Amino acid sequence: MWGIGELGAVFARGLLRCGHSVVPVVRDTDVATLAARVVSPALVLVAVGETELDAVLSGMPDAWKGRIALLQNELRPRDWERHGLAAPTLAVVWFEKKRGTEVRVLLPTIAAGQGAALLREALAAIDVPSDRASTEAAAYGALAAKNLYILVTNLAGMVVGGNVGALLGEHRAFALELAGEVLELETALFAPHVFARADALAVLDAAAAADPLHVCMGRSAPLRLARCIAHADALGLALPVVRRIAAIASGAAAAQR
Repeated sequence: MWGIGELGAVFARGLLRCGHSVVPVVRDTDVATLAARVVSPALVLVAVGETELDAVLSGMPDAWKGRIALLQNELRPRDWERHGLAAPTLAVVWFEKKRGTEVRVLLPTIAAGQGAALLREALAAIDVPSDRASTEAAAYGALAAKNLYILVTNLAGMVVGGNVGALLGEHRAFALELAGEVLELETALFAPHVFARADALAVLDAAAAADPLHVCMGRSAPLRLARCIAHADALGLALPVVRRIAAIASGAAAAQR
């Protein structure tokens, strides 16, 4: 397991409870030496944050590349395809785990790929529900839906604050306008792969209903906004609502200085 943070530790606990061995890879691990000793792991679960993923995949030993599982937010096929990886196992995580708290489930976690059964076995051992995406299109739809939820709630929270229940209730028109732009961005970032927009919007409502008091704006919201703007600039997308949020956030930051 590459990275043993809060999410990684949840999966590690489930795997250990099922009787599987878990070998941690941390920052000072000699990966080349470990790969020579552990040639054929059942799964290499990459549980680092999204900003660390590219570096980890760049340094992934060749012997492990066919056994990778990814669980990051803001994950798209381009993130693994640029490293020459084909069809990794995916875990679209719909539970929260913060330091000193128990696991809090919003929706069933979606697993896809050759290691999906192992991940689902681990989650079942610790009473975390999961489903399997049986097709590539379903897996990509699950990724896009999670990205939609993360980006809409975080970006909208920079303007309206509050929780997701209020966002999808009192500020629904704004939330859906922003969701349309996020889906436009995700469609471009997923291309040539496709997903069903209507299904992603349905998951947005379902996740909000599952935890309406969830605070919209997380600590990573400014970085997520910056990444959205950078992607939009590179793809030539207007995204006026996203850019308006950026202008408001910039103005608020300037006023505090």
